Formats: sequence, C-alpha cells, structure tokens
Amino acid sequence: MPSFDSRVPAVLVRLDPNPFHHGTLGAARSLGRAGIAVHAVVESPSSPVVRSRYLQGTHVRPAEPSPAELTRLLLRIADRLPGSSAQPALLVPLDDITALFLAECRPELAGRYLLPDQSPEQLTRVADKAQLAETCRALSLPHPRTELPTSADEAAAMAWSLGLPVIAKWSRPWLLPVGGGLRSTTIVGSLGEVRELYARSPQAGSRLLLQELLPAGRDLDWFFHGYVDSTGGCSTGATGRKERSWPDGAGLTAVGRWTANPMVDTMARELLGALGYRGVCDLDFRLDRSTGAYHLLDFNPRPGAQFRLFADRDGLDVVRAMHLDLTGREVPAHSPSYGRRIVVENYAALSFLASPRRRYTPEPGVARPLAERFEAAWFAVDDLAPAFAMLRAWLSHALRKGLLALRRALRSRTPRRVAGVTSPRSAGTRSDQMTQHEPL
Repeated sequence: MPSFDSRVPAVLVRLDPNPFHHGTLGAARSLGRAGIAVHAVVESPSSPVVRSRYLQGTHVRPAEPSPAELTRLLLRIADRLPGSSAQPALLVPLDDITALFLAECRPELAGRYLLPDQSPEQLTRVADKAQLAETCRALSLPHPRTELPTSADEAAAMAWSLGLPVIAKWSRPWLLPVGGGLRSTTIVGSLGEVRELYARSPQAGSRLLLQELLPAGRDLDWFFHGYVDSTGGCSTGATGRKERSWPDGAGLTAVGRWTANPMVDTMARELLGALGYRGVCDLDFRLDRSTGAYHLLDFNPRPGAQFRLFADRDGLDVVRAMHLDLTGREVPAHSPSYGRRIVVENYAALSFLASPRRRYTPEPGVARPLAERFEAAWFAVDDLAPAFAMLRAWLSHALRKGLLALRRALRSRTPRRVAGVTSPRSAGTRSDQMTQHEPL
C-alpha cells in the first residue's frame, strides 16, 4: 500500500438524498482502511453508510442545499476536526451537485480543505448534458445526435426526426425536485410522451434534450474512471465493461468487470487533456456497432459509484490517488487487475430477475485471491453492519413500492360509475358494455 499522510482526514460529501449510494460507502472503506480518519455528510442519520466502522463522524446535509449553506456546514465541521487548525482536510464530492457547489465554494474553503483546481465553469461544461453535447461537437468526439427543443411542438418534431424511441434527458438533473416523479433520463416511445415531458420543464428547472437512442446490447457499455493529478498526469485510470445494469440495458452498473479497452482509454485521456481537467472523473461510453465508434454518453466530475472496481493489487484507487496527490505524496502507477469484478448486490438481484438466462464466462488466467477477483459494493467481512442496514432499508423500500403498485392496480380495476347505469355488473346489457369500454 502507498504511504499516506494519515494526519490529513477526509470529509465525504453527498447532497443527493439517495440512501443506496454505494460509492459513499466505498470511499469510506477505501480511505478508512488506509488509516485515514473519515467523516461524511449524508442525507440522514439512518443512512446505511452511517453504520460503517470506518466513519468517525457523520453530519446531515442542509435541508435545502445551496453553496452558502454547504460552506457554513463544512466550516463548522472543519472547526471540530482534530488538528484542523494546522492541517486542512480532504474534501471528496460524491455526486454532481456537490462537485459543482464545492467548486463554487472553493475560495471560502481555502486553507481549511484540500480540493482539485476546478472552476464551476469547467465542471458545468461537462456535467450539464446540453453543454457536454456542445463540447463533444467542438472536439469532434462521437456523441449521440442531440437536439434541444424550445417548445412542445418542436420537441415532437425533433423526436420524429431522431426516430422513436428517443432518450430524453434533463440537462441539469441535480435540479430535479425530490419526489417530483421526474427521472434524469427516460426512454420515450411516442410523440405524446415527448410533449408531456417537455411541458414539465418549469418543474424540472432545466432544459429538456432529446438524444438518438443507440441500441443496447452485451459488451456495448463501457466506462472510464480516472484521477488527473495537479500536474495534469493521469497515472490512475482504467476502463471497465458493464455486464449487468439496472434498469436492464440502460441504467447504472450492477455488475462490472475491469477490462482493457485501448480505444476508450485513449479517447478518455485525450478528452481530459483537451479540457485541462483536474480531479476524479467517471465517463460512460456506448459502442455503436453500425459504425464501430464509441460515443461519450456522460461525464461525471466525481468518483463513479463503482470506482472500487479499479482498486489494484496494492489497493490504489482514484479516491486514494486524490488523497496522495493533494497531500503532496507521490501517486504510484496503477497496476492493472484485469478480470476483477464488482457486484452491487441490490441492483444485481433486480437485473438477474429481469434477465436470468444471461451468462458470462469466467476470465481466463492464473487463479488469484478472492479480493483481487471480486468486490461487493455492500458486503465486506470487516464491515458487515452497512450491508444489513441496506438490506433492511431496501426491503422496506420495496414493500412501499409494492403496496403503491398494488393500490394503483386495484384502483384501475374498479369500474367507473357511468350516468344512467344502475347495475354495472349485470351481463349482456348495453349499459354493461358501456361500463366495460369506459377508458380507465
């Protein structure tokens, strides 16, 4: 394991209210196992990650997050950290909105925290999905054909031109209201759906963009995780392949494998150089079999949730590389561990239920220790409590969703009362036929 400056604590920050974000737990374990004191800002004291033995302190995010509120919270946390007056702490953003807020707060946090040299404008250029499309066009980087409608009629016309079904995305998904029923990405199959989605733009707080849907399939979805150090070098970076995702074929990684892909690796590194990017990044690509081109789908300016897939044989990953670099330590070269897999238990189970017949052949090669071949996102022998807390929360979440679905199904089966009909269940009457054909 590399030599860390254990005097420098780390504060993980996640403003996204998702309690099942396994990347937060991965970061706590990665730094905690290296002997670094770890604190976290999370959505709730009942979050499963709070149960980790590697967290020395947890703090609840502001009820209405803003750069000013986040700055005040982080300064209060800094005052309570042991030795904070002499030694700044490392800040690790774990979602896009946090990365953007921290870049905006950087001047106020200087001297108390360590952060990569990033500006809000640089991060918005890649995190905003509309600006990412413009960036790809400017750099001649393959990217799905993207349209930005300015009206519902134009949205319908653009969707028709792209070819249904299309991908609908909100340009700044971090602005979506919690509990508003809007998803950051949706596959829409009709012009009516496109119009309805566009009508919700004021609620979303950002622009709707429409993208050509590249066909999904096995071995088509890839990702690159890397850390660009203060000098612009990216010695810690690797490519992986999605083997399972949730939702199936279009969602987050449920099972991933560390697999060499020189074309994706080269594209990612050239893009990072062209942007002058610094810090941790997570890039998603999809292969278009008809052209052989890999299209950049997303650029996340923070650690991807599955970043622990790329922990090499010495334990180095992008979060540890960030700590080493910003504390003035040398970042050693990443040693590939091809074939290593990560399994996100809750999402992998859903993916398996959706497509149980899919099989994968084991990676050939010399047998290696289990830790070098496989990592679970939640279960860890040295840190069991978060996995059990996640399971309880997941079952409770599934039960609530199931009850809501059952309630909707029962409501949909209840016939509506039609004027003039006295017995909707009587068979063979004109009134009964009218009731059966009443739209639900």
